[in-house]
Amino acid sequence: MKSFFRIFLLIKALCFCAHSIYGQQLTSQSFGLQIGIFKSGLSNTITDVPGVKVGHTTLILDDHVRTGVTAILPHDENIFLNKIPGAIYVGNGFGKLAGLSQVNELGNIESPIILTNTLSVSAGIRGGLEYILALDGNENVRSANVVVGETNDGRLNDIRGMHVRPEHVVSAINNANYGPVEQGNVGAGTGTLSFGYKGGIGSASRVLPKSLGGYTIGVLVQANFGGVLEMNGIPIGKELKQFPYRKAIEDADGSCMIVVLTNA
Repeated sequence: MKSFFRIFLLIKALCFCAHSIYGQQLTSQSFGLQIGIFKSGLSNTITDVPGVKVGHTTLILDDHVRTGVTAILPHDENIFLNKIPGAIYVGNGFGKLAGLSQVNELGNIESPIILTNTLSVSAGIRGGLEYILALDGNENVRSANVVVGETNDGRLNDIRGMHVRPEHVVSAINNANYGPVEQGNVGAGTGTLSFGYKGGIGSASRVLPKSLGGYTIGVLVQANFGGVLEMNGIPIGKELKQFPYRKAIEDADGSCMIVVLTNA
């Protein structure tokens, strides 16, 4: 077991994601907006938590396929043999999240965390299992619990086609890297919407001062929900006369997966 303690938390809630415009990753900090009182980590992404890696597989085909997979790895060792303490919280959600019961019963996570679309959860499980079973040291493993989260990208994606395959999941895991996380229209965020605009994958980090332990907290979000856009309390959607404002309020459904990691 690691000498440090990590917590994973997946939530159906609200958050913001970064967008890529003309190849440039744009976040709130790109516009000089500092949210909160703590400093961000080096890349201001979830990989600022030591040992964490993130990988994507993005599927774009003609004008009907817009989906993908995002994989979060807590460390680069055998995750099944080096399980991580964790928990899952569901807030006002009725999603198709897989792996919930074992995490709640045992309090640990033994697979990469996989994010994809609603009808591809089974592919996420299969791909996660293929990855785990192929790891050195797991030759006699006959049961493993893969955590797979989802949101429904059916408005922009041919979700009924179930285009995500287990090999796409394995690819996202194997492509995972340290350093800045590619954000926006990528991986599991390829077909998502937020506040009536294009959604996607977003990530951020904060570092506590040494007096509070100096720990890092990282977050990665798959954003796919309605409502009126606000940033740091500023009603951006209202100021931009979001189309139309009343409809945006009424069409506030959708969901969001949030993965929170820390070395605390």
